[in-house]
Amino acid sequence: MSRPLDGIRVLEVAQFWFVPAAGAILADWGAEVIKVEHPVRGDAQRGLAAAGFGFREGGVDFMMQQSNRGKRSVGIDIATAEGLELLYRLAERSDVFLTNFLPSARARLRIDVEHVRARNPRIVYVRGSGQGPDGAESDRGGYDATAFWFRGAVANGLTAPGAAAPVMQRPAFGDSVGAVALAAGVAAALFQRERGGDPSVVDVSLLGTAMWTLAPDIVASRLLPPGKSMPVPDRAAAFNPLANSYRTSDGRWLVLMALQPDRYWEEICRAIGRDDLLGDPRFADARSRFQNRRECVAELDRTFAGEPLAVWRERLRSLETPWAPMQLPGELHDDPQAAANGYLAQVPGGDAGHFGLVASPVQFDQQPVALEPSPELSQHTEEVLLDLGLDWDELAKLREVGAIG
Repeated sequence: MSRPLDGIRVLEVAQFWFVPAAGAILADWGAEVIKVEHPVRGDAQRGLAAAGFGFREGGVDFMMQQSNRGKRSVGIDIATAEGLELLYRLAERSDVFLTNFLPSARARLRIDVEHVRARNPRIVYVRGSGQGPDGAESDRGGYDATAFWFRGAVANGLTAPGAAAPVMQRPAFGDSVGAVALAAGVAAALFQRERGGDPSVVDVSLLGTAMWTLAPDIVASRLLPPGKSMPVPDRAAAFNPLANSYRTSDGRWLVLMALQPDRYWEEICRAIGRDDLLGDPRFADARSRFQNRRECVAELDRTFAGEPLAVWRERLRSLETPWAPMQLPGELHDDPQAAANGYLAQVPGGDAGHFGLVASPVQFDQQPVALEPSPELSQHTEEVLLDLGLDWDELAKLREVGAIG
């Protein structure tokens, strides 16, 4: 089966999750992705598991695996003259150069736009950054916890007023959102080039991604009266009790999302065994339920608290209105919809002999993505450089001077 980016070569010089995850998406879409790593240190993310940060379980460095599957790893020290020349030769054969190195590092290593395009004028040059390519802080590093979560106001939007501490993001949360934007930018730039346009320099920042994600709050913030902000939902007094979360008897949660409440009020009442609410004048229509929202939420609270989630899954299964249980990450491995659509793929490796990786969210022709595990450090150095035209004697000399691993 052909994939949209079959025949496209991507040269990746990047670390951690944000930009490498974009490379993984491009690999999912069919691109050949060559990941250039330092032959000894490798991608700095490899060192997190080795340093005891808890990213290796069951014999799997799951952070590296999820963000680097399907690539080939080449160990090159681009700080050496010989290693830099190898990088340039790889760039000559590539369609995309993907990096998150800071501007000062790119200039020092001679891998900035002008350096790479001197060897391949048609290459699409792609930069992921913390705060964007312009401004006083363009050369300042940033992780998603800083540039996306805190500076981009996402943490503020999800932290309840008066909370003892800000809500913190899960690992690589903003990075993963930004990676999708980067991959989309690459695809658009390739499309433009194939139609005869100039090759683009593509930029995606974590700050810009956060602002896009939180756009309703940001746009409204300067339109509302001074001191006002988008309302923080009060679950006990939800404006629409049928667009609210409810706790079950076993401590689990589910959410109803009936944005046409009058249309679905009867259906929901009958599904949960509360036909008596249909004749209650306090809840006769959406306006009445809004005016008596605390009482309505309290009634639904009592009902949902009477049974465990498993019971509610069955009773609500046939509802036309959208609803969902608040699932645990492990439950998604057994989610029938995730399985039916191939959203998790099994790859070889780990103590059990196989483990699951999450597919990128775009499918083509309704075909699930076939995934391959992440490469070991420098796993494909010889293979890639032999394909480049080097011979074994040349490889031996490059090893002697420390240019390759």
